[in-house]
This record gives sequence, C-alpha cells and structure tokens, in this order.
Amino acid sequence: MTETDDEQLDDLPPSAKLVFKVLEYNGELTQKGIVEESMLSARTVRYALERLEEIGVVDEDVYFADARQNIYELTPQAEVALEESEAYAG
Repeated sequence: MTETDDEQLDDLPPSAKLVFKVLEYNGELTQKGIVEESMLSARTVRYALERLEEIGVVDEDVYFADARQNIYELTPQAEVALEESEAYAG
C-alpha cells in the first residue's frame, strides 16, 4: 500500500472507514456480519465494500459455510499500512 492508497483511504466516506475498522477489529466477516457489527444498512455496507475493494484494502472470497455469501477481510497490504501508520503516530 502506497501513500496514494493511504490518501485514498482518508478520502473515503465515514461508512467505508467504519467498515474498514470493523474488519480490522473482527477479522474476516460476511456482509451480514459487517451489517450486524457496524449497524449500517446492507446497502451502505455493500457500497463501502465496493469502495474498499477499489483501493485494494479488502479482499472478497467465497464463504464455504454458506456459498450464497462472501467473506471479506483486509488485504495484507492494508495490515502492513496500519502497522506503519501506528508506528509513525507513536
């Protein structure tokens, strides 16, 4: 993740930032799980996930427990960037 990606993350709407934080805190979740944890509407979560995928900080995969759903998690690049920003801030 580059500085450009970091700037893109900062430019996202608050709902996308919240979804990012929910995934950071909880690890991988289905869309339904994100809706429950964030208390955002399903439509808002869908939009936030699309935006996060566009900038490459969230991966989508098949949820094998229920193939009708997908599971979402932060990419390794997102996790590295978080560690760097925490080290920079502290």
